[in-house]
Amino acid sequence: MIIIHAGLTVNPEKQEAFLKELQPLIEASRKESGNISYDLKKDTEKENVFTMVEVWQDAAAVASHNASEHFTSFVAKAKEFLAAPLDVKAYEGQPLKH
Repeated sequence: MIIIHAGLTVNPEKQEAFLKELQPLIEASRKESGNISYDLKKDTEKENVFTMVEVWQDAAAVASHNASEHFTSFVAKAKEFLAAPLDVKAYEGQPLKH
C-alpha cells in the first residue's frame, strides 16, 4: 500500500477557486482502479494549508493516477493557486493486524 501526503499552501485570495478546481480531481481519483481513499484535509492550525491524503493499492496505481488526465490537468493549473511549492511525501505501509 502506498500512502501519499501532498501539502498544499494556497494563496488566500484564490482559496475558493482552488477548492472548486480540486473537486473534479478528487471525484475522478476516487473512481480510479487501485484507489483506496483520496481526501483533502484542512490544517486547523495554519490558515490556507491543506493536505491531500491518498492511499493506493500499489505503485502501479500511483503511476496510473499520475498519468491520468484529471491529475495532469490539475497539476498544470495548481501553480496559479499555490503560495508555496507542493510538499509531497510518500510512504509504504500495511494495515496493522489487531
